[in-house]
Amino acid sequence: MALRHVDEETVVALVAAATAAPSMHNAQPWRFRFLTGESLLLLYADDERAMPRSDPGDRALHIGCGAALFNLRVAAAHAGLAPDVRLLPEPQDPLLLAAVHLAEQAGRERDDALARLHPGIRQRHTSRHPFAETDIPEEVRSMLQDAAARESAALHFPAPWHAETVLDLVRDAESRDAMDPGAREDLIRWTRLGPEADTAVDGVPEYAFGPRKRDGRAPVRDFAGRRPVADRGSTTFEFAPHLALLSTSGDGPEDWLHAGQALERVLLEATLAELATSLTSHALETAELRLLVRDPGSGLGQVQMVLRIGYGPRGPATPRRPVKDVLHIM
Repeated sequence: MALRHVDEETVVALVAAATAAPSMHNAQPWRFRFLTGESLLLLYADDERAMPRSDPGDRALHIGCGAALFNLRVAAAHAGLAPDVRLLPEPQDPLLLAAVHLAEQAGRERDDALARLHPGIRQRHTSRHPFAETDIPEEVRSMLQDAAARESAALHFPAPWHAETVLDLVRDAESRDAMDPGAREDLIRWTRLGPEADTAVDGVPEYAFGPRKRDGRAPVRDFAGRRPVADRGSTTFEFAPHLALLSTSGDGPEDWLHAGQALERVLLEATLAELATSLTSHALETAELRLLVRDPGSGLGQVQMVLRIGYGPRGPATPRRPVKDVLHIM
């Protein structure tokens, strides 16, 4: 069959879309290599951006890279391509997370369900602002659950008593981190205050911190900690936030990559449904707490992310590294 080879301009656009994905502390722990002759785009973990204190085992790193991979798939579909993805293609190279063949065989149809999500890539931003406690319609919840299922994951909306348990675990994790110098080091490393916020290409800038939580139960990480931030006010957040738990059946690198793809598919669908979102992994960063986050009724699945979903303001765009810094074309 005839092949359509992808030009460099298209590859740059695909990687730019990929790098709009969320990642822990906006560390952007990915690198890309494009093999022109093979039309093969390789996704690597950037271990220099790992957080061994906050993310032992690189679980969150893999989830972030999985989210970037999903954006890449969406952008490829939008460009009329039908990419062929292989996860963890080289067991002897654990930093190589995925290989994406971009040369489309003639007559192969693009995935229109993916292409439809393309506008959401630039619209999606984490919001650390209060959300309304308005109920999310059941059809919207079902749509988000279907999005997760399409990527080999499950999305569970916990009952009020289970949500209270999750919120208690998040609070416990926050208290633990406040006493942990290592956790504070990661927070300081990946936050950008003052003039640095205006020139940053990674990390969480102060303008994206949102207001301090004066009251309420919403699980929103305070990136400022005890450091002063000019013109930052405080306000009341939700007392009964809408939470969703994203889980996978297994708990290894391939499962984490699936979780990242499912997470981004859910976030893009939520964005297009006019929902605001934020993420917390606070209660998932130690194995002991992660077990307690699971649905105690079924005890099934490995929870990979806690989502906060609701109607409210979208957060600002956070900085991204230039494509030239993350893409090597050969």
